[in-house]
Amino acid sequence: MSDAARPGPIRGRRLLLVSTNYAPELTGIGPYATQLAEHWAASGARVRALTGMPHYPSWRLEESYRGVWRTVEIRGGVGVHRRRHYVPPRQTALKRAAFEASILATGLIAPPPGRPDVVISQMPSLAGGVIGARLARHHRVPYLPVVQDLMGAAAAQSGIRGGGRAAAVAAAAERYALRGAALVGVIHESFVPGVRALGVDPGRIRLVPNWTHVQGPTADRAATRTRLGWPEGVPVVLHSGNMGLKQGLEVLVEAARLAPAVRVVLMGDGNQRDALRARAEGLANVEFLEPAGAEEFTDVLAAADVLAVTQRASVLDMSVPSKLTSYFISGRPVVASVADEGGTADEVRRSGAGVLVAPEDPAALLEAVRKFAADPAAADALGAEGPRYVARHLSQEAGLARFDDLLAEVLRDGQDSGRR
Repeated sequence: MSDAARPGPIRGRRLLLVSTNYAPELTGIGPYATQLAEHWAASGARVRALTGMPHYPSWRLEESYRGVWRTVEIRGGVGVHRRRHYVPPRQTALKRAAFEASILATGLIAPPPGRPDVVISQMPSLAGGVIGARLARHHRVPYLPVVQDLMGAAAAQSGIRGGGRAAAVAAAAERYALRGAALVGVIHESFVPGVRALGVDPGRIRLVPNWTHVQGPTADRAATRTRLGWPEGVPVVLHSGNMGLKQGLEVLVEAARLAPAVRVVLMGDGNQRDALRARAEGLANVEFLEPAGAEEFTDVLAAADVLAVTQRASVLDMSVPSKLTSYFISGRPVVASVADEGGTADEVRRSGAGVLVAPEDPAALLEAVRKFAADPAAADALGAEGPRYVARHLSQEAGLARFDDLLAEVLRDGQDSGRR
């Protein structure tokens, strides 16, 4: 049965999704917000999205949106309402605060018209969480935030300048956004203690993991390597995604410095890209690639020998990188240079598709890469666990169904409250 023909509590409902990130952004939270909104629209709901101008992961406003202050688009059956906001090219606590404040101001001043039945927000954006809570209270409808990152913890753990002072402010905003919610979704169980600490009743917390939002690789691996200029016999370690402070990507540059025979590829964008380029100056075995398009993204991932996910040692419970779902579907082994007790480490262990090494330790990372290079069959076997894990736990169908159940529960509880 098609989505449009499927009966259920979602059909005919008016849903407002608040997410700072949305299509055409291809990485991070944007693809999840977009696929969720379009799925609900295809299921018969009337969906509006309140979002910002495309800017992630480059932290530069997309050329076609420069000079635009307000716009409404129809994408995949969803009315997408964009509002202009400040985009900081570099991350400091003050600039991040200005970013969030600008989103908050434009979102509250000019929300989409009409009264929704439910307001859903994607949080790591503090402003998005506060906007969602305010609009839900204004319309007296249920509010459903989904925690993708904990920004209070992020400010304290990621190394951003002034982060210690910002952490208390961010936590206060998160507390406001979460405490009055009908239910709170979290993408990983490691977030539960942090959400509870913000005053949320554990009985109102639901686990809704992200899904793999990309298709598996289809191109010939050797042909892709040739096109990219990666010679056979040279181990290629690839990191894809945002180049920010919390990633601690310096560990990859230093690993390349220790091993000229290993090629390190950094694919993506972010506010630390220029600093990483400067750090890698003179290293012929470090390559920077622009973000790959959707049609070739997983082909590029699959062409690498090893996929790297890195985080600063201080990053524990504030983030689980969305890149992991794409890494797993690519079929290559993952080396995770992350804290052993964090949610990222939990996910890599659970997948069976990678190994953990100490964070911020280039020698440890390099040792794992060399082991894979010395035993390609073992590397292939480990990488093959990724697609199996996706099929069991991270399929798009299963992920969207979990959100359907969550939204149905909110709608049902809202109706029951109205009868009492």
